[in-house]
Amino acid sequence: MPSLLSHRPPPAAAHLRAAAPAWTQPLHARRRAGPPQASASASASAEFPGSVPGGAQMPPLRRRRRSVAGIDQDELLDPEALADPDSSFYEINGVRLHHKVCSHEDEDSPSDQSSDATVSAPGQSRISLPILLLHGFGASVFSWSRVMRPLARIAGAKVLAFDRPAFGLTSRASWSGDDSKPLNPYSMAFSVMATLAFIDYLGAEKAVLVGHSAGCLVAVDAYFEAPERVAALVLVAPAIFAPRKGVKDSGTGEQEGQKQSVPNDENSPLNLFASIWGGFLALCKHIAGLVSKMIMAIGGVVQALYVKALVAFLRSSLGAMLIRWVMDKFGILGVRNAWYDASKVTDHVIQGYTKPLKSRGWETALLEHTISMIIDSASATRVPVSKRLSEISCPVLVVTGDTDRIVPAWNAERVAHAIPRASFEVIKSCGHLPQEERPEEFLSVVGRFLRTVFRTPNEQVFQAAV
Repeated sequence: MPSLLSHRPPPAAAHLRAAAPAWTQPLHARRRAGPPQASASASASAEFPGSVPGGAQMPPLRRRRRSVAGIDQDELLDPEALADPDSSFYEINGVRLHHKVCSHEDEDSPSDQSSDATVSAPGQSRISLPILLLHGFGASVFSWSRVMRPLARIAGAKVLAFDRPAFGLTSRASWSGDDSKPLNPYSMAFSVMATLAFIDYLGAEKAVLVGHSAGCLVAVDAYFEAPERVAALVLVAPAIFAPRKGVKDSGTGEQEGQKQSVPNDENSPLNLFASIWGGFLALCKHIAGLVSKMIMAIGGVVQALYVKALVAFLRSSLGAMLIRWVMDKFGILGVRNAWYDASKVTDHVIQGYTKPLKSRGWETALLEHTISMIIDSASATRVPVSKRLSEISCPVLVVTGDTDRIVPAWNAERVAHAIPRASFEVIKSCGHLPQEERPEEFLSVVGRFLRTVFRTPNEQVFQAAV
C-alpha cells in the first residue's frame, strides 16, 4: 500500500517533464528569462509540428495585388504626382489639363526623344504659326514626344500638346448626368473648347491643328466651331469614317493590296483589338447605327431606353471590371499592333502608354468618355463630322501609314477625297503611329505641306522663276 501512494512519477511522466520545452514554464518565469533560446524553439517545433515557436504570431495572409497591363492598381496616385519636369497644368472648368509646350528657341536636352528626328534645314522658311497636337484614343502627350521640338522649328513658333480628359495626366473629374457642372468634361464639346482655349493660351489668333486617329475628330470639330481660328488641318490616320467591309475605292494597285491585307473576318482577334484600340470608336458607331435603325423602326422612346440601359451598365461595377479586363488583355498588345514592326516597340514606349494607368480613377474616366461618345453618336440633332467634310475650306493634309491595321490607308484616303483640295500622303513601312514609328518621314511630309501652304509671296515668285 505505501508503494501505491508514492508521489514519484512514473518513468513516462518523468521523461516528458525532462523533455518539456521552454513554453511549458510558468508565465512569470518566461518574463524574467526573456524569449526562449533558438535551440529550445527548434526542439518544440520538431516535437510538435504545426506549433508556433517562441509564441510568435503567424504572418497575415497577403491579399492578391491587382494589376492592369503590369501596373499595380493598389497604389494609384493623383495625375499631377506623375508629372514630368517639363509638364504644365492649365485649369478649365475645374479640370486640370496636362500639357507640354516646345519652342523653336529651346535648346535640345540629352533626353530629348526628338533629337534623332530630321529637322528643318538652315535657311528654310518658317510658317510663324503655333501648332496644337491632339492625340488619339488611349494615347497622350507622350505620343508626340519625338516630333514636338522639330515641329516647333518648322513652325518658327510654339508647339503645344495636351491630354484630353480621360487620358494622360489630366485630372479625372467626377461627372454624372444630373451633375451641376456647366459642361461634361468628357464630351467632344469640352475637348473643342479646350482646344480653342489653348490657342488663346498661346496668345495666337489662329493655329495649325494636328490630330491623330480619334484626335482628328476633335480637330475637325474645332474647325467647324471656329473656322477663323484654324489656319490648317493635318489629319494623321484619321478615325472619321467607320471601315466598311468590301468597299471599293479608286486607287493604285498598291492601295488595293493594302485593303486585301486587312482581315475580313469580323471575329478575328485583329479586328477585335482594332475596335478596342480605336477608343471603342467602332463599337460606339456600331451602337449608334443600331440606335438609328431602332429610331426608324420603333421610335425615339425605345432609343432612349436602349441608350439609358447601356449607360447604366457601363457605370456599374461590371463596366469598371470590363474596362480593366480590356486594358489588361489588349493594352500592351494594342501598342505593339499599332506599329508596322512590333519588334521596335521599346520598353520606353510601353511605359509611356501605361503610365496613365497609375492615375487614380482612370477606369471611371475612360468609361465616362465612352458614354459621352455613345450619347453623341445617338443624338438625332448632331450631324456627324463625316457628313460635313465637304464644308472644310482651309488647307488640309491627310497622312497615313501604308500598313495601318487600325485605320487602313484606303479608309484615310476616303477622308482626303471627301475634303476639297486636301493633300494625301502615304508613309511606307509604317503603321498607325507615323509620328512615333517614322518621325523623320512624318516631319518631312508635314514640313513640306506647311511650307507650301504658308510660303511668302517672295518665295512663290522665286519658285516660279526656278
